[in-house]
Amino acid sequence: MIPMKNKKKNLEATVEEMRNFSYSYIEKYAPSKQQLKTYLLKKYLKASGLKIKKQDISNLIDIVLIDLEKNRFINDKFYSESKAKSMIQRGNSINKIRSYLLGKGIKETFIEGTVNKIKEDNSDQDFFSALKICKKKRIGPARTESNRSLFYKKDISLLARNGFDFETSKKVMDIKKEEYLKIINLL
Repeated sequence: MIPMKNKKKNLEATVEEMRNFSYSYIEKYAPSKQQLKTYLLKKYLKASGLKIKKQDISNLIDIVLIDLEKNRFINDKFYSESKAKSMIQRGNSINKIRSYLLGKGIKETFIEGTVNKIKEDNSDQDFFSALKICKKKRIGPARTESNRSLFYKKDISLLARNGFDFETSKKVMDIKKEEYLKIINLL
């Protein structure tokens, strides 16, 4: 009986310790639920002093995560919206935002809600984001007129690698320098 009491006390201490690690990680990084779960799992699997099964650790982590969600320390919907907003300001495409959020373990419903909100705010968001990329990388309409045709394929492939579809890339690449400067001054 004595070992069972020690084990229970050890588990309670582990849960409290997990909460403390979670609070410090949340304060420092503002992670998604999946990122926090991965962090805690790695941290406790490395700890060789604890002789607890992986499934037990995972169950304890789930308990801590549910508690943190209930107390609104972590919120995947808010995480999705805030990351999308900052990525749009940097000129990322909607496809790249969607891919990033999927990689962070955000649920598809939150991602779709975020993408729909972006499209409601600005129906042609990818076009303006592509223009920001052109300004940042000095490609497409940001190039001098003499070099534009030489680097057309290179520039359009750079836009494709940033997640823009062919129609949007072509539309941006075919814009006149004067129109580009007017739009960039408004952004």
